[in-house]
Amino acid sequence: MPDLLLELFSEEIPARMQAGAARDLERLMIGALTDRGFLFEGIKAFAGPRRLTLAIAGLPAKQSDVREELKGPKTDAPPAALEGFLKKTSLTKDQLKVEKTPKGEVYMAVIERAGRETPHVLAEIIPEVMAKLPWPKSMRWKPGSSVRWVRPLHSILCTFDGELVPFSFAGISTGLHTRGHRFLSEGKIEARRFDDYAQKLKANHVVLEAEERSAIIFEGVKQAAFVHGLEMIPDEGLLAEVCGLAEWPTVYVGTIQDEFMDVPAEILQTSMRTHQKYFSLREPQTSENKPGKMANRFALVANMVAKDGGKEIVAGNERVLRARLSDAKFFWDEDRKKSLRDRGSKLTGIVFHKEVGTQSERSLRIAAIAQRIAVVLHGDVELTAEAALLCKADLTSGVVGEFPELQGIMGGYYAAHDGAHASVAEAIREHYRPLGPNDDLPSTDIGSFVAIADKTDTIAALFYAGEIPTGSSDPFALRRAALGVIRIILHNKLRLGLSDPITRSLILVMAAKAVEIDKKTERQLSALAENPALHRQIDSVQLMTKVQNASAGAALDEMVGALPSLRDQVLKFFADRLKVALKEKGVRHDLIDAAFSLGNEDDLVRLVARVEALQAFLKSDDGANLLAGYKRAANILKAEEKKEGKIFTSEVLETKLSEPFEQALFTALAQARAAITAALEKEDFAAAMQQMAALRVPVDAFFKGVKVNADDKQVRENRLNLLASLRAALHQVADFSRIEG
Repeated sequence: MPDLLLELFSEEIPARMQAGAARDLERLMIGALTDRGFLFEGIKAFAGPRRLTLAIAGLPAKQSDVREELKGPKTDAPPAALEGFLKKTSLTKDQLKVEKTPKGEVYMAVIERAGRETPHVLAEIIPEVMAKLPWPKSMRWKPGSSVRWVRPLHSILCTFDGELVPFSFAGISTGLHTRGHRFLSEGKIEARRFDDYAQKLKANHVVLEAEERSAIIFEGVKQAAFVHGLEMIPDEGLLAEVCGLAEWPTVYVGTIQDEFMDVPAEILQTSMRTHQKYFSLREPQTSENKPGKMANRFALVANMVAKDGGKEIVAGNERVLRARLSDAKFFWDEDRKKSLRDRGSKLTGIVFHKEVGTQSERSLRIAAIAQRIAVVLHGDVELTAEAALLCKADLTSGVVGEFPELQGIMGGYYAAHDGAHASVAEAIREHYRPLGPNDDLPSTDIGSFVAIADKTDTIAALFYAGEIPTGSSDPFALRRAALGVIRIILHNKLRLGLSDPITRSLILVMAAKAVEIDKKTERQLSALAENPALHRQIDSVQLMTKVQNASAGAALDEMVGALPSLRDQVLKFFADRLKVALKEKGVRHDLIDAAFSLGNEDDLVRLVARVEALQAFLKSDDGANLLAGYKRAANILKAEEKKEGKIFTSEVLETKLSEPFEQALFTALAQARAAITAALEKEDFAAAMQQMAALRVPVDAFFKGVKVNADDKQVRENRLNLLASLRAALHQVADFSRIEG
């Protein structure tokens, strides 16, 4: 079957837009062809610095004939209905058929359309697809034309079965020619089929496939590093970007001047990556957990094969890099002239969010929360408070102003320079971790405490501000922050209830809002932040008392009244994220719901242990049958409670138990409830499940041998209370009504 070749040739397409443009072109063409009844064998789009290419294999030479029957209005419908149907179908009344249906006679339209030649259809849909391409940014480049494209479009190559498909877009008509590399090839290249097209491009120094360009760059940098006895520092993001900058990538190695090598490696790497798109190299790894230090070499990717082996290219790039690194070194040297604590006082000028205050206030909240976490988990309270108070101070530094991605990392360097305790500097450095699902966790206890405090305060404060994530929007990355907290807690098995840090954050936000940052209170809080001797006094209750004494009054009372609801909303948000975190482990989301719904459960370690034990229990025959028995009991209770207008309790009168099976269930429940309670107090969830398993036999026997809805009202209510006792026993472990199956 014939194939389609389409190339859209333009000025340089931004690297960040290329992959998306290829996907969009492929998606839009699939939709357009499918809508017109075309089937094909395969489709693939390619993107590069100057061209978008689409290849479709196995398109039919002609569109299929179409026969379609449309049901119209009834024959006795108002004339307007018939007129509308005729207009829709472009038929006359005489061309309609009448068909009998169970609801009466209706008009039917039979529409037959002969299929058109494929090139004619392509000439119609391709310009439509081009106009619909959703470029993040586009431009008009022709005076008087409303057509937009990412960059000026130069030519359109389009063939079907080796023949030209004639159409125009933006005043550019299709042809059979393209061009190779901007500098390494000359003249036009004629191409009629994809294989010939790809081969001719490569012969003219253009690698069409992004995957191939990426592999060339990766192997080139790796080999160039090896020649110098070095290793490539992996950087997938930079590799993807550079792959979109060169049609014929060639790797060269340059040298970083010695005067810059005392600047932290992160600054050098970030400056080279951000401004110059260079790959950093390092010395060979000395041990499994300790990579080699950054080398005074860098790898650059040129879109050129140089006759002199790249000497001039390298020299020019070294000159540019020298200027870039001079700026970075200047910021680094200037930043160290001021202590991190002095920088912290400047945070009052950085607004975190208009509803929840500045970064200065946020640092105080983080300190209050982190300090409490350290107390609960028996950590170093004073060092934790110091790290928390200083963790945002580097936001006022010159380096972070130039490279925002280095926040936290630079704070760690500055704290070490100021003589701070090593654990404080490390905690500041890593408190943003984890930044994503595959990022490292904080390596120290203090770092974990501050990271949890930071992320929890971000979530709670922004929930207070109304910045709650929706299905399609999470501009503050609160889901990622919640997953980070969950990963830290579960990995380190931290026995920490989330309600406490959430509540403390909300209280402090509400208190500050109520007094509108009363000047007297602000001076008290500033003194607290700046005086190391008072670090141990950073407690939310004390801070709230200070604020209340200032002028909070009724406004604070009103906000605090809403606190439980808002806290529960934040906890539910964490529960939803926990489902996501555990999904890959095969843990069922309904079991997490069942455990959370008991209330008063915000210890994630205990919750996960309970859920995992429950899931194992329900996979057993005893668990599955007991769940079925519970659901039967719950359904009976639900119906009777609705009928009676009351909730049945577990207050069973033993004297009213006349049947052996109900007596046996009563005895088993009494024993099980006590044993389950004892097991849960010890957090021995496996033992609790064993006690529940022992209920299977008496529950099955009860339903087989006892009539719940007895004629005697007292007997019936007593049996319903017995079922309520079963419900209560199982609800000690989880809310079984939320368990599916």
